[in-house]
Amino acid sequence: MDVVVIGAGQAGLSAAFHLRRAGLAPDRDFVVLDHAPRPGGAWQFRWPSLTYGKVHGMHGLPGMELTGADPARPSSEVIGAYFDTYERTFDLRIHRPVDVTAVREGEGGRLLVETSEGAYATRALINATGTWDRPFWPRYPGQETFRGLQLHTAGYPGPAAFAGKRVLVVGGGASGTQHLMEIADVAADTFWVTRREPVFREGPFGEAEGRAAVALVEERVRRGLPPQSVVSVTGLPLTDAVRAARARGILDRLPMFDRITPTGVAWDDGRTVDVDVILWATGFRAAIDHLTPLRLREPGGGIRVEGTRAVRDERVHLVGYGPSASTIGANRAGRAAVTDIRRLLRDASAAPVAAGTG
Repeated sequence: MDVVVIGAGQAGLSAAFHLRRAGLAPDRDFVVLDHAPRPGGAWQFRWPSLTYGKVHGMHGLPGMELTGADPARPSSEVIGAYFDTYERTFDLRIHRPVDVTAVREGEGGRLLVETSEGAYATRALINATGTWDRPFWPRYPGQETFRGLQLHTAGYPGPAAFAGKRVLVVGGGASGTQHLMEIADVAADTFWVTRREPVFREGPFGEAEGRAAVALVEERVRRGLPPQSVVSVTGLPLTDAVRAARARGILDRLPMFDRITPTGVAWDDGRTVDVDVILWATGFRAAIDHLTPLRLREPGGGIRVEGTRAVRDERVHLVGYGPSASTIGANRAGRAAVTDIRRLLRDASAAPVAAGTG
């Protein structure tokens, strides 16, 4: 192949669209590998109570807008159906389910992509694996002693599972606040713990604010540090629902506890809270372990990226990583990666053949 795309979420599908528009054909010049069982990217795994109307800022894929969606329908169904239609409309021929186990140096200047359906030798790689497969679980003293249930946002089943229980939600992001506001209506009691004081954002969040937030994330990636989510630097939108929850005391935040006990959590100042469930809404990390053989990481732990190109290997592009980890950012990154890769392929085909090898 000329190009292998890993992942068929927003970023991967955007890249595939632009590859096709550039004249490359699926299964001849490029291939898209996706380990999920069906179309929808990470959206297909979202909890049922996350309806499409609760999704903030879903940006349509290039060449086909998402219109007429029922806001009361689960986002997993709406976006899964949209991605399915998109794949078929543009004949992207996604290979699934396919697990990519490693990407390493191959022969003749190609990369070798090792997968559950065999190995691909490719001139360029677009990595669009996102973060959903790497939920981040913080570790605290006594965690293994807790007798209740611990789960992560990645396994959140919806509010009904918490009826009549005392629930502690850990994490100051959008998911944590959404979980709290849902669970509070059915739980016996809820508690909210965050490492930092949450910042609620009033007023509109326009293009200028968006660019400033993305620039902060992009700066970390340029320095080779692990990316933070764009949401982490934008603050929490102060919606009517959030205002109502704050008025009810649902979003009264406690500082981070110091240890976990068999019946709950405790602070060094003597405070304790007994709970039945600890829900870790603590985010995700980039799913890039399969790239380890290429040694792309910097001492800071991240992959340094210029645009979408990995600084340590111009054949590798990361889309939906760091500053492009949003629906509109993923679209732009897919287009940018393909533009760079077309140049790379042209330069490779124009390179003179070494003496004695022609």
